[in-house]
Amino acid sequence: MSKAIFSEPHFTDEDAARRHLEAIRWPSGPVCPHCGVVNHAYATKRPGKYRCAEPACRKDFTATVGTLFERSKIPLTTWFRAVHLLTSSKKGMSTHQVHRMLGVSVKTAWFMMHRIRMGMRIGKLALMGSGGGEVEADETFIGREPGKPVKRAYHHKMKVLSLVDRRTGEARSIVVDDLKPETIVPILRENIAKEARVMTDEAGHYLYLRKDFAEHGVVRHGAEEYVSLEDRSIHTNTMEGYFSIFKRGMKGVYQHCGKKHLHRYLAEFDFRYSNRSARGVEDRERARKVIENIGGKRLTYGGSRPQEAAPQS
Repeated sequence: MSKAIFSEPHFTDEDAARRHLEAIRWPSGPVCPHCGVVNHAYATKRPGKYRCAEPACRKDFTATVGTLFERSKIPLTTWFRAVHLLTSSKKGMSTHQVHRMLGVSVKTAWFMMHRIRMGMRIGKLALMGSGGGEVEADETFIGREPGKPVKRAYHHKMKVLSLVDRRTGEARSIVVDDLKPETIVPILRENIAKEARVMTDEAGHYLYLRKDFAEHGVVRHGAEEYVSLEDRSIHTNTMEGYFSIFKRGMKGVYQHCGKKHLHRYLAEFDFRYSNRSARGVEDRERARKVIENIGGKRLTYGGSRPQEAAPQS
């Protein structure tokens, strides 16, 4: 990692990190997370702590309240370094690597990475393929689903359905329990505009898409056809490119992943792919997008794994 990057003030000085977070979260002035009033608060004697000036509220808060950083004992400088590492590494970064680079425990590094992945999850998204764009859909298999015996190819593996919008370059992935048409088709309807051209392979769960979308192009991989001879725009090669990055990261960097965590890893790879350099988004902008998206999310460590919870005041 470039020393020039980590020499920036918010990576080395805690006060600078706090001001950096405040500037990103509060561009129009402090926002009270309790009552929602903007720029009607005053600073207390404790640096970074504000008190709402609304008579009905009068509660204290900081820029971390209501975010993934809330009540964290980890310095903000360390958080910013971790965000930068995960967003700038094309195929991800292992917990042990983060542990060695940041000097935190392995358990802390693991939990930090899961929190950051939550920041990579975007909320309600626009329909893909709007305006007649082209959307590729395909599925892949990874790991092994607990409790499922090895009966036939891929039966025991975890299943992922992914979509790529060729025009915007956005990727979107969902963990699915099976590949039945009644499972796959509703997901496609929910995420793809009706006027879109949908490109898939010849798998049976895609057979009846023509009635749902403007066009359904099919490429027959079983016959070793990877681009349609009749229409060169019909292929799923963009999707295969995304899967190659995802597989190299999951197998080469992370190696093991339980199904209960897979949706967060998918959010990580979707985010980096959708905000890659080819789309004009570089490392600094990518990290900033995560920080902008940490509000209203909370991940606590309950039992044997992280639990997503409502923010606490």
